Formats: sequence, structure tokens, C-alpha cells
Amino acid sequence: MKIAVMGAGAVGCYFGAMLAKAGHSVTLIGRPQHVEAVNDRGLFLETGTFRGYVAMQATTKAAGVANADIVLFCVKSGDTHSAGQDIAPHLGQDTVVLSLQNGVDNAERLQAALGRTVIPTVVYVATEMKGPGHVKHHGRGELAFGPFAAADRVAAQFADAGIPTTISEDAIAALWEKLIVNCAYNALSAVAQLPYGDVVRVQGVADAMKDVVSECVAVARASGVSVPENIMAKVAAIAGAMPNQYSSTAQDLSRGKSSEIDFLNGYVVRKGDQVGISTPANRVLYIMVKLVESKTHSPR
Repeated sequence: MKIAVMGAGAVGCYFGAMLAKAGHSVTLIGRPQHVEAVNDRGLFLETGTFRGYVAMQATTKAAGVANADIVLFCVKSGDTHSAGQDIAPHLGQDTVVLSLQNGVDNAERLQAALGRTVIPTVVYVATEMKGPGHVKHHGRGELAFGPFAAADRVAAQFADAGIPTTISEDAIAALWEKLIVNCAYNALSAVAQLPYGDVVRVQGVADAMKDVVSECVAVARASGVSVPENIMAKVAAIAGAMPNQYSSTAQDLSRGKSSEIDFLNGYVVRKGDQVGISTPANRVLYIMVKLVESKTHSPR
């Protein structure tokens, strides 16, 4: 397959590298410093079983999606509309666009920007960028995407590349499940600048996370979304599965970047207001992250 990765951050680089390592043609679309490093020597992929450079193409131009069979759309949620408009003129008629993004409404917003179908895709992976052209994998690495005409064939090729992939008949519900996990962990990890394992060891955190999850579940169900009864157990299991992982929000704040908190806890707060569900725990976490962002971005 010919694959383009729009938004070559930690998630896009990891999946792009796995596919390129398996022999697929991959083009990363990202920032100049990162693109230069990849074009010079390849992308350095670091996993528990592999350390080495993976050859692929990289460009800063949205036209890099031209002639792609599949586009992995991995930009930050706040950039969905603008990045969608950038790639729209270059997409082929039969190109499949997969939205590998946090939050639950990115595929819908991207679809509006492109004027074509976008496949919501749930990402379960812990990764980070260690520097230009260097991605490190910390755990997991599965995908679940909604159905489309070639879904079975694409899922099989992804699986052959070492990316366990399933087809979900209700990808939005799966995205909500992941959103709830993110709402429980991301802001706490970000404000404390601690990995998940250290976060949950602090007294009172477990109860606070239960409050956050309860609000998320109430908002989801009021919005007509089915949430598993054992969602709290699934949330609790994450810290044990990825104890050394910092949330993407924590990584953004540590680098002085804006986070996706508006599309995580902030989304739950807004959706709660719409459906008449009070969300004080999510609101506090949302505001705490916004305060840290304000401190970082305010003129001195």
C-alpha cells in the first residue's frame, strides 16, 4: 500500500514506521526539523524488540498525501479543520482517510472539512517523540476502525505489519471509552508531570478519577452512547499496563505546546452543559490544564 501520514507526531510516526518496516510505501507529513531528519537518515524507531532506522519519505507539504491509498490523519484535534482543508485538494477519489485522533468528534469535523467520508479510528498505543526523527514505543499498538469497503483487506495488511487491527461496528462508542480513559489520566499526569503509575499512587487520586469517570459515563449515556459497565476497571488497569507513560497532555505541556484538553475534559464539560449533566470534576481538571497553558503562553 501507499500510505501518507498527515501529522507526523508520536502516533503517526510509530504506525508509519511499522508499516514502512513491513514494506509499504510511507510518506510522513510534518514539521521541517523532523522532516529533515527523516529524509537524511530515515526514522529511528525504538521498541522493546527493535532499534534502528526505517527508510521512508517525509515532506512538510500537504501535497504529500497525493496518490495515497490510505491517509492516517494524526494531527492535533485543534488543527483538524485547517489540516483537512490543506489536504483536501490532493486526495484521490478512492483514498481512504482514517482519523487516528483523540476525542470523539474529529472524524465528523474532518468529514465536514473534506466533504467526503472519514473513518473514525481508535488508537491504543503509548509512544513519544524523543527528538527529531526518533520515536519511542512504550506499549500496546492496536487500532480499531469503523467499517468501509476495503476494511477487511486493510486490517489484514496492518496486522501483517505488526499492528493488531479490528473493525468496530460502533467506533464512536469505542472512542468514548478511550475518551473516558484520557479524561481520567491526561490532566492529572500533565499538571503533576508524572507518569501514570506514580499518579495513581498519590492518596485521593483513585477517588478523584472515579468522580471524573462517573461524570463522563453520565454524559455519554445522556448522549445516547453505550458505555461498558466495567469501564472503571478498564480505566484502573491502564496504570498497571503503562506505569511509565506520561499522557500526551503532559508531553505537550512539558514542551510548552498547547494541549488537546479542549477536546478531552473540555469536551465532556461542553457536552454535559448541552445534555444537562453537571461535570465539576472534569471542569476543574480542564481549568487546571488551561491555567498551566496560560502561564506557558503568557507574555513575560
